[in-house]
Amino acid sequence: MHGIIENLIDELTRLPGIGRKSAQRLAFFILSMPEAEALAIAKAIEQVKEKARFCERCFNITEHVLCEVCSDESRDRSRICVVEEPSNILVIERVKSFHCLYHVLLGALSPIDGITPERLKIRELVERVGKGDIKEVIIATNPNTKGEITAQYIKETLAPLKVKVTRIAYGLPMGSDIEFADEVTLGKALEGRREL
Repeated sequence: MHGIIENLIDELTRLPGIGRKSAQRLAFFILSMPEAEALAIAKAIEQVKEKARFCERCFNITEHVLCEVCSDESRDRSRICVVEEPSNILVIERVKSFHCLYHVLLGALSPIDGITPERLKIRELVERVGKGDIKEVIIATNPNTKGEITAQYIKETLAPLKVKVTRIAYGLPMGSDIEFADEVTLGKALEGRREL
């Protein structure tokens, strides 16, 4: 009995953000669940590993050749929002008024980690933009060093195509106090200021 619980704990610690204590709590929670509920979780994991794939156009996660976003004819097809990971799309989609296409890079540039432009879906982005239907590329990579390097590289790579390239603004979160902001965040908020 102890061996199988220990094995489950070891497997759960492979998940991001799950340390040994969290894995133990989850393992014992799973053990106490009704069998049907625990097996439903196992089945969902099995199905996602069997059926999930990357969209042929944007590299979002899908079960089909094209994802729901690329298949949705009501979307603004003149704009592409570039993100690092498929999970970023879920976050942006919560902004109901934003209804464009996406392109997932599947990472961010990091030469020190061996993540070069060839390892990302940048060539595919250039091909999509090169077809001429795209009027604006919105770069929504993370506001960190890797994200900034990636954004700059994409901007330079797309320059010959004469497409408008924008970067999402970032700065102070709503409801926070300026006195608690760090210098970089405050600096970015000042750079991204707009007329009232």
